[in-house]
Amino acid sequence: MSKAVELTDQSFENEVLNSDKPVLVDFWAEWCGPCRMVGPVVDELAGEYEGKLKVGKVDVDTNPEISTKYQIRSIPALLIFKNGEVVDQIVGAVPKAQLKKQVDAQLN
Repeated sequence: MSKAVELTDQSFENEVLNSDKPVLVDFWAEWCGPCRMVGPVVDELAGEYEGKLKVGKVDVDTNPEISTKYQIRSIPALLIFKNGEVVDQIVGAVPKAQLKKQVDAQLN
């Protein structure tokens, strides 16, 4: 079963901006309660959308550069990238069904 890939300030451009598939990026932190609720759902989506969607996680505490670039002010924040651009974003802990709906909208 596949899991979300750990992304860093260094790997972000290559893994996300240059990806040939849409990418769901979860901005999170260890101390964030809602992030710990969303984390397992994000890993499940990585498995369910394998081959169609790349899924990654950015720890905002250890990767401040990328978090600042995308103006992440509250977490969890999930951004969907397509062709190197942010096409959708979800802030806060939301149900898996809502995440899937927003991801599916970008896969068509």
